[in-house]
Amino acid sequence: MSTTDDHESRSCVSCGINIAGTNAAAFKCPDCGVQIYRCAKCRKQSNLYECPDCGFTGP
Repeated sequence: MSTTDDHESRSCVSCGINIAGTNAAAFKCPDCGVQIYRCAKCRKQSNLYECPDCGFTGP
């Protein structure tokens, strides 16, 4: 596993900020199972997200 790949996957899928060391949520996409990360601000505001792999959208 590359550290670059790990860094890219740890950004909020809604706003794109780096979530390292923050109160972020990590969960699997309901459709395809890809790991998704969301920052606390986007979760609190119920911002929409889109799975980067399959395009599933959710609040």
